[in-house]
Amino acid sequence: MSRSMAKASLHTAVNLLFFTLIGTAMLAVTFELTRDTIKESEEKEKMKLIAQIVPPTVYDNDIMNDIGHIAADAMLGSEEETIVHRGRLKGEPAIAVLEAIAPDGYGGKIKLIVAIHKDGKIGGVRVVTHNETPGLGDYIDIAKDKWITVFKGASLEKSRDRDWKVRKDGGTFDFMAGATITPRAVIKAVHKAAQYFALHQGELFKTVVQDKPVENKKASGKEKTK
Repeated sequence: MSRSMAKASLHTAVNLLFFTLIGTAMLAVTFELTRDTIKESEEKEKMKLIAQIVPPTVYDNDIMNDIGHIAADAMLGSEEETIVHRGRLKGEPAIAVLEAIAPDGYGGKIKLIVAIHKDGKIGGVRVVTHNETPGLGDYIDIAKDKWITVFKGASLEKSRDRDWKVRKDGGTFDFMAGATITPRAVIKAVHKAAQYFALHQGELFKTVVQDKPVENKKASGKEKTK
């Protein structure tokens, strides 16, 4: 009897292991097949959001194609290379749109874009992707609430370091009751993005001439900023 039970248990364990391995393999394959599609979808959404925070009157170049490449940097919360979109007016630097990540959201990473004018003032912030709790932390999404617009006009010059917190923590930024982890993460990420811009503004707007012309690019080239 005990031998039969042992065999049955072993058989069940083998079956479970088999189906677990199959399931894991299927998830891995699905991820690989959809990764590019997800990335493309994020890029399209980012383009729409950039149009919301960068007024067309502040630049006259092709801001979507005038880009620079930024190496992974803790100040931007990035673990891999990110892109900066650069707006120029009459050939002069006007505004930059940085990609930033708040790694400590309630539901994980919150991907942001932060537009910053050449004088350091924030033109606007938008959330590209997030996994915050629906009906609670998702008010950071412009489609759900206007809270994210609190950053417009903010700057390192106007606000001291201690001001870049929710009011509950002694800062100047409002938040919705019951959801402080999410805004804390976003405020910290935007603050760091503003600091990154202040430190690297000159590098961000450097233009590198391409060896080969890139189709549909009004402004020249790509660069790598450390």
